[in-house]
Amino acid sequence: MEVRLKTQILPAGEAAVAAAARVLAEGGLVAFPTETVYGLGADAANPAAVARIYQAKGRPAFNPLIAHVGDIAAARQIARFDAAATALAEAFWPGPLTLVLPKTPSCAVADLATAGLETIAIRLPAHPVARDILRAFGGPVVAPSANISGHVSPTTAAHVQSDLTGRIDLIVDGGPVAVGVESTIVGCFDEPMLLRPGGVPRAEIERVLGRALTQAPTDAESDSGQPLAPGMLASHYAPRAKVRLNAQRLEPGEALLAFGLGAISGIDAGSIVMNLSERGDLDEAAANLFGHLRALDSKDVGTIAVMPIPNDGLGEAINDRLRRAAAGRE
Repeated sequence: MEVRLKTQILPAGEAAVAAAARVLAEGGLVAFPTETVYGLGADAANPAAVARIYQAKGRPAFNPLIAHVGDIAAARQIARFDAAATALAEAFWPGPLTLVLPKTPSCAVADLATAGLETIAIRLPAHPVARDILRAFGGPVVAPSANISGHVSPTTAAHVQSDLTGRIDLIVDGGPVAVGVESTIVGCFDEPMLLRPGGVPRAEIERVLGRALTQAPTDAESDSGQPLAPGMLASHYAPRAKVRLNAQRLEPGEALLAFGLGAISGIDAGSIVMNLSERGDLDEAAANLFGHLRALDSKDVGTIAVMPIPNDGLGEAINDRLRRAAAGRE
């Protein structure tokens, strides 16, 4: 029988930060805002707390988690940095970039959080509420997106509440997030590899490295069948409705996720339409993506048709999330 918790919701502030640190120290689960999406945090060194994340989200246990830290010194305690990793951390941390690095011999993060891999995914978030919680807690916090596994990622506290009320201890409400898609993940292997596009565009990373990133295998998995990093399962970020990509025409009964002011046939007065960015701004589109998908999904439509979106800049991350939302459901 599933145990239902009383999920507390607190507005961001000193009291919420103190409560979050206390819940984490006691092995509980805390949802909090980052600049990308809301994360579901647990003490990274507490295997039982990490296991609660997998249970609350219904997340496959072979899917690793990102460890969030408060500063680079804390990152160096659990991961080994080479020259490329150091350059990327200095350029983009704090911010929406996750690095997959070899674990240090003294890495305290539970093996369950790294899915048994010899590497760890690590990030230093930029959101002030996340930073305050990490500082107050004083250790690494694993924090995947605060939603049911595979569902659309949460960009507001209300999204978290909708998915996880009764499953977690505390939600810290810091308002809507700024970036709206998850962090970019780079594997710092022999050749730096783009494992997941995200909040830092590929071109900016390649400019710092002075070379092109290699691309993850198309099946996004290692030889063992495990994902190399979080968020790489083929079907992910999925609403209940089917998702149809690169739509040129709206079919009867479909809702439309639009981009820009381009024309699309089949729209009538009764059509349900939400626009990611009427002015065609990819930053705005990324910030709106998951919220708009959730809003359209709440209309009980069978299919969400998505207009074509350019693949440059943050468009690469937006299209990646849309492809995973549509996988096996088109």
